[in-house]
Amino acid sequence: MIQGRTWLFHRQPAIVSSATVGGPFEAKGPLANDFDLLHEDLWLGQDSFEKAEKKMLEQACERAVDKAGLKKEDIQFLLAGDLMNQIISSSFAARTLATPYLGLFGACSTSMESLALGALLVDGGYAQRVLVGTSSHNASVEKQFRYPTEYGSQKPPTAQWTVTGAGAAVVSAEGEGLSVTAATIGRVVDMGIQDPFNMGAAMAPAAVDTIEAHFRDLRISPSSYDLILTGDLGEIGHRTAADLLEKHGLKLPQDRFGDCGLMIYDKNQPVQAGASGCACSACVTYGHVLNRMRKGELHKVLIIATGALLSPLSFQQKESIPCIAHAVAIESKEGEST
Repeated sequence: MIQGRTWLFHRQPAIVSSATVGGPFEAKGPLANDFDLLHEDLWLGQDSFEKAEKKMLEQACERAVDKAGLKKEDIQFLLAGDLMNQIISSSFAARTLATPYLGLFGACSTSMESLALGALLVDGGYAQRVLVGTSSHNASVEKQFRYPTEYGSQKPPTAQWTVTGAGAAVVSAEGEGLSVTAATIGRVVDMGIQDPFNMGAAMAPAAVDTIEAHFRDLRISPSSYDLILTGDLGEIGHRTAADLLEKHGLKLPQDRFGDCGLMIYDKNQPVQAGASGCACSACVTYGHVLNRMRKGELHKVLIIATGALLSPLSFQQKESIPCIAHAVAIESKEGEST
């Protein structure tokens, strides 16, 4: 069923397992205990950062399948994407996993784009078990979009630190515990910002547009959720989004409105305005948030993953940055809201 831009999943597909993998910088952050696997080396024993990212996604997918008590052959579709040109991390991981594959590109919104589409396949009866995932790597992203880290180039305070990690989840037609109840699909919003070092400000209007659509479509208030998290707006973007929402008459409680990009690192880690990257919202959601839900600390959450849909080519041609945000509601089938 659809209401406006929001899909309502009446079968409430279950998230039967999830797994997250992180790098050495993530191991020093406050959410380190929520990762399934942390690596001490950015290279992961590979001869390129791109291959290291592929390996992380493979590990996250394999662990999610294993934690669900399944085999690769039990998964009917893999939905994944990343930030690399031609989404090579996901496509090469799909080559290893040998699972029917749908490659996605939503930039950093891919975590919730894949979860929403995976839930749609299951809810519509087109699949019984779907694997969704995404990844990013600080060094591979810096090389592609900015300057290789070896250059040691300086960044402004508005810049964000790309998360080195991967997150995956198994969505099933059967299962208890956590379920996907709704998804609001974003539309492209471009406010003319051209600065690739200020992604938070560029993505904030897209996040606001999707959040407003979600509550308008479902005719509910922010109090319906224990936690509302944007993907990787960081300090600048999250503050901008909160201000815009309040100006539009939708004030979200500060104690329930956060951002994944402000959670994964400590304040003493040199990340400028916070975290970014496809793995940012994926690792926080599939690790920290779902763990809290399984413990009964949270009953219902809304994750709004944000993405900047630029490329190195579009930046070189002095294009502005089109952005998008996809929202997914996840609910615990047990207990009451806390």
